[in-house]
Amino acid sequence: MHLVPGLKVLYFGTPVVLISSLNEDGTANLAPMSSAWWLNQSCMLGLGNSAQTTANLLREGECVLNLPSSAMVDAVDRIALTTGKPAMPDSKVRQGYRYEPDKFSVAQLTEQASDLVRAPRVAECPVQLECRVVSAHPFGGPASHTTAFEVEVLRAHVEEDLVIPGTHYVDPVGWDPLIMKFCEFFGAGHNVHPSRLAKGWNMPHQLESTII
Repeated sequence: MHLVPGLKVLYFGTPVVLISSLNEDGTANLAPMSSAWWLNQSCMLGLGNSAQTTANLLREGECVLNLPSSAMVDAVDRIALTTGKPAMPDSKVRQGYRYEPDKFSVAQLTEQASDLVRAPRVAECPVQLECRVVSAHPFGGPASHTTAFEVEVLRAHVEEDLVIPGTHYVDPVGWDPLIMKFCEFFGAGHNVHPSRLAKGWNMPHQLESTII
């Protein structure tokens, strides 16, 4: 039997992305998100309008999509409730967000120069996609506070061990992406780390993580 519970959250699971972008003063911003999907050499990103990343993408027109493995969950969770924008809406304050101007340091990750865009890559991420913004659209109806960005992948950097030898393909067995499913972190089908974001969003989860 199927129920019709009127689901509050439709977030069945997508890869976590660390978006690096440039702030107005030229410093780097780093933001975790997981509303992303790919088709050919394009990617769609869903971002809240109050985010510093949204302002940066609209202004700079470029970014890097860094894909962490499940083993990097600690770094991602360290910046899960941070924002690069000093002025926060009340909703973020209630959820426990705090202003953090240097997210690379907080995440304990390393900036790496990109080839084709000004935004830095995350050196520790096995997959790094340099992108330019193609278009931006309001998303979710007239009262929405979100933007859908279409970005074009200009260059993909992939850890050598993840590339099938002699091909241009990623090994799907070797690649273990960090997945966010209903605000919880998963890798290889298992919950891998407690989530600050789930706590901030008051998700009714009581998960015992298996750290990998």
